[in-house]
Amino acid sequence: MGLIEIVVLALIQGFTEFLPISSSGHLILPSQLLGWQDQGQAFDIAVHVGTLFAVLIYFRKDVVQILSAWFKSCAGKGHTAESKLGWYIILATIPAGLVAGLAKDFIEANTRGAAVIATTTIVFGLALWYADIKAKENKNIFDIKWKAALLIGIAQAVALIPGTSRSGITITAGLLLGLDKKSAARFSFLMSIPVIGGLGLVMIIKLILDNTGVDWYALILGTALSFVSAYTCIFLFLKFIERMGMLPFVIYRLILGFALFVLIGLGYISA
Repeated sequence: MGLIEIVVLALIQGFTEFLPISSSGHLILPSQLLGWQDQGQAFDIAVHVGTLFAVLIYFRKDVVQILSAWFKSCAGKGHTAESKLGWYIILATIPAGLVAGLAKDFIEANTRGAAVIATTTIVFGLALWYADIKAKENKNIFDIKWKAALLIGIAQAVALIPGTSRSGITITAGLLLGLDKKSAARFSFLMSIPVIGGLGLVMIIKLILDNTGVDWYALILGTALSFVSAYTCIFLFLKFIERMGMLPFVIYRLILGFALFVLIGLGYISA
């Protein structure tokens, strides 16, 4: 990978991971639109790890409080709102873990095309719009119960299909379940930690054990750039989400999805 490719793809990942517009879809598109060689799953995971560091540092106080309360609950010292939230985050992680373990290769081989991305971009963009206008927003993050956590976790599993948007579909689910926008986004970001962390750990082990050459320069630089851009994105998104709502992201998704179908129809990119 060239320097320009590394920079562009890492910034795309950082700025889109926590916006409801699909980072995985955007990472696949440059290879289609610009004729770049597909960066591969190793680079995708590396820039996801950069976003993991961003969310860990941004929510460091929340993470420490949740972990502390969770360990105390494991030791039989009773439950608090924070310990319950920790258990719900774990529960919400299970569906994506199961799907990734059972169907990762199939998803990787069959869903990285532009037609799939265009379809999921539009369909789940409309779902986000529906959730935004129908949301009651009468619950905060500590009002989440195990059934709601599981449903949001199932939504996260669907996001393994490129173009869906992990943050987009989990925020959609959270809004439909009554969470206010900031709580839906916060839970979405927190539940990304074990998912991205697990995928990153598996890929790092795989790369270390792999006998083929690994472009560590590209992976390290991509991780650093995605970290900086993701941290900036989290800060701005949470600051302005209650003012602007989800409509700007819905409009963007619809424009992008239909533009992709036009490009496919004209033969500029392959389906």
